[in-house]
Amino acid sequence: MSSGSGPERVEAAVEDRRGLINDAIVEMLPVQRPERLYEASRYLLDAGGKRLRPTILLLVAEAIEGVEPLSADYRAFGPETIDLMAAAVSVEVIQSFTLIHDDIMDDDDVRRGVPAVHREYDLEAAILAGDTLYSKAFEYMLATGAPPDRSVRALRELATTCTKICEGQALDVEFEGRKSVPPEEYVEMVEHKTAVLYAASASIPALLLGADEEVVDALTGYGLDVGRAFQIQDDLLDLTTPSEKLGKQRGSDLIEGKGTIVTLHARRQGVDVDDLVEADSREEVTEAEIDAAVARLEEAGSIDYARERAVEFVQQGKERLEVLPEGEARRTLADIADYLIEREY
Repeated sequence: MSSGSGPERVEAAVEDRRGLINDAIVEMLPVQRPERLYEASRYLLDAGGKRLRPTILLLVAEAIEGVEPLSADYRAFGPETIDLMAAAVSVEVIQSFTLIHDDIMDDDDVRRGVPAVHREYDLEAAILAGDTLYSKAFEYMLATGAPPDRSVRALRELATTCTKICEGQALDVEFEGRKSVPPEEYVEMVEHKTAVLYAASASIPALLLGADEEVVDALTGYGLDVGRAFQIQDDLLDLTTPSEKLGKQRGSDLIEGKGTIVTLHARRQGVDVDDLVEADSREEVTEAEIDAAVARLEEAGSIDYARERAVEFVQQGKERLEVLPEGEARRTLADIADYLIEREY
């Protein structure tokens, strides 16, 4: 692993583990009969993704056990030979399941630079693919070989996480029908829809390895904090990152009238968010219109407000890592927190 700057350590940590995670996905989720179902299930997983959540899971395990980065066998980790890679794949396929269903609900065309699953295949295949990934995640979590009491706790955490993701999605849909949503309520929605999977990624290895409750609770808090920051950064990137780099149309949240922490704050400042972009369809919106809308949001202080909230969450999350032994893995987890609000896509 690189001993360079924070971003370099993060890129190295993710890159070093991405190949291992990808190999495990291919092994654990083979394309078998019915082939079309499993091809659709693997489609987004094969299209890319940083693998941040499973990387966090593996790093937390390294930090708890005090092992050197990448020196241990993740398929037989620690003295009890727990298959942590199965847990890592579990959280990654849950992430892919949520993306497939999100794209269906939002009727999005592109994900990770390729057609969304329901566009590449069809609606029925996409729904079944998402459902397959959801159920497979629990199979994988059962395959860790952890002691039964720890395995049950990890399964409960995964199940609770999935319920909260659905609750967060429901709140997101509800917010679309409300003109005024306090930013605090938006952050609560983000916690359920996005942050809980980061929390599960950080806490599940602690549960499987039998860590103290203090450690489990702190790691859950770390995941929630960095997950909130991650979503706020996503809101900002939707406005500021070119479409080709973002993997979807820039300003899509604004075009669709979707409330984000940026636009909700702007409404409180008297900005008529609904009139920032005027078009009958997203295809008609120009880059110049998005630039003008972003400038108006900057004038209202909404861009800075969102960035400040993200920084606050990251700092809080990093402080929670003090329950872990000092070492390369803990430092990298802190660097990941910073990276989540510094990334450009």
